[in-house]
Amino acid sequence: MRPLFIAGNWKMNPSTSEAAVALAEAVKAGVGTSAEVRVAVCPPSVFLHHVDAVLSGSPIGLGAQNMHWKPDGAYTGELSGAMLQDIGCTHVILGHSERRHGLHETDAQINAKLHAAIGIGLIPIVCIGETLEERQADQTNDVVAGQMTGSLAGLSPEQMAGVVLAYEPVWAIGTGLTATPSQAQAVHEFIRDWLTSKFGEATAQRVVVQYGGSVKPDNAAELLGAPDIDGALVGGASLKAADFLGIVQAARDVTAKGKP
Repeated sequence: MRPLFIAGNWKMNPSTSEAAVALAEAVKAGVGTSAEVRVAVCPPSVFLHHVDAVLSGSPIGLGAQNMHWKPDGAYTGELSGAMLQDIGCTHVILGHSERRHGLHETDAQINAKLHAAIGIGLIPIVCIGETLEERQADQTNDVVAGQMTGSLAGLSPEQMAGVVLAYEPVWAIGTGLTATPSQAQAVHEFIRDWLTSKFGEATAQRVVVQYGGSVKPDNAAELLGAPDIDGALVGGASLKAADFLGIVQAARDVTAKGKP
């Protein structure tokens, strides 16, 4: 069984550094020193330094929500991977649907960022997923395969094994809607099969594939218990320590019980 990985994407929240520190402190206290489940938090970039200080001595990883593919240069408003590492980041989210669809990021741009992140040792969380219209048109697998083909281009099997994928159906992000465990598992199984065809069985079995999309404490255990779901990329529920820790506890319970 692959280690489960729960990551919190705080997006453009909270509003102040004081609130970010308080949230990080509560998550740190709740997670403790146990590392049987991987945990990371991804605050806004302006709070990364504050949260890194809070997480000192904790097994919790620190992630950024984006990065540029260039190491330096005239890219106003952007952050390089080296800058993120310098401030304490271990992870970076790439290709979130809110950037793909809202800011029109392309697979090629995400792929360039992915290679840059891998090149300096950041652990990338690459997001993929279909819109409601694409699901209703029965295009889910085609859309997901296309995003993986473009976003993961040029990776070796060993590089791919270190990438985290996050399947996030766009229609379930921030809407309160959640894919049923069987719907989510079906896409995760497709992703695993695609990885096997491109990178081989051994690599495919090492890749962590999270589910994201309105994950909450009351649905986390059932989702995480599915064979090919290896964790969660949590949005809204990561902004309340009790809810996020409830999801972490669900992951611990699944880990202790094991999967069929």
